[in-house]
Amino acid sequence: MRRVSRLPLVLLRGFGRASVGFSRHVGGISLLTARIARAVVTGHVSPRRVAAEAFEMGIGSLPLVAMTAVLSGVVTSQQGGYQFTSSIPLYVLGSVVTSSVVLELGPVMTAFVLIGRVGARITAEIGTMAVSEQIDALYSLGRDPVHTLAGPRLLAGMLVTPALVAIANLVGIFAGLAVARASVGLGPESFLYGARMFWHSWDLLYSLTKALAFGFIIPIISLHMGLITHGGAEGVGRNTTTAVVFMIISVLVLDATFPPLFLN
Repeated sequence: MRRVSRLPLVLLRGFGRASVGFSRHVGGISLLTARIARAVVTGHVSPRRVAAEAFEMGIGSLPLVAMTAVLSGVVTSQQGGYQFTSSIPLYVLGSVVTSSVVLELGPVMTAFVLIGRVGARITAEIGTMAVSEQIDALYSLGRDPVHTLAGPRLLAGMLVTPALVAIANLVGIFAGLAVARASVGLGPESFLYGARMFWHSWDLLYSLTKALAFGFIIPIISLHMGLITHGGAEGVGRNTTTAVVFMIISVLVLDATFPPLFLN
């Protein structure tokens, strides 16, 4: 009975600790964002470093993003064609594939690729620098890590992610077109006719706006988690895992938030 009576108190303590931890992370991310914004406005972020980070993120992630986009278009086209009946015109499959890839699969799957390839790498790199006191060494030399490490990575992520999503959208649509031709015999003209019939002028803008939000949230979380890392190698591994979990949850929450904000 005593254990049962203490259960609400234990749950309340756990909720309190989780709330405090969440608030601490939100505050840290907000302060880091403000510092990066001030560095950008004052011209302390090197365009050359931004370009180098963008090249590393974009070119390095492009093959995996393209492969993911191909699979997204293939699966959507196969499942859509399988579900269609004789009462539904086949050209509607073009709209199903295009809308699914552009509005949802392209941005989200690209974000997941960047979480695994870019977000985890940034957290591990910055975290290793933090536990080995390289961050403190930068401060002692009069160099702000926000200017040299955080700012270029955040700007690069915001520049690269919309471009990768645009490529993923294009690749996914053409992969779906090819599979529609092979699986249900839908020609390219009919596929594109269906895609144009149900296309909205703001669909691409919606997709790229979602990509921009993902391009901000992924590097800012990874930078924050890297900068607060402590505890040696164990701490680096722990914070990298935590950062990946936070980034996945944040992407899914943002993805669920966009439709009621922009599609109504």
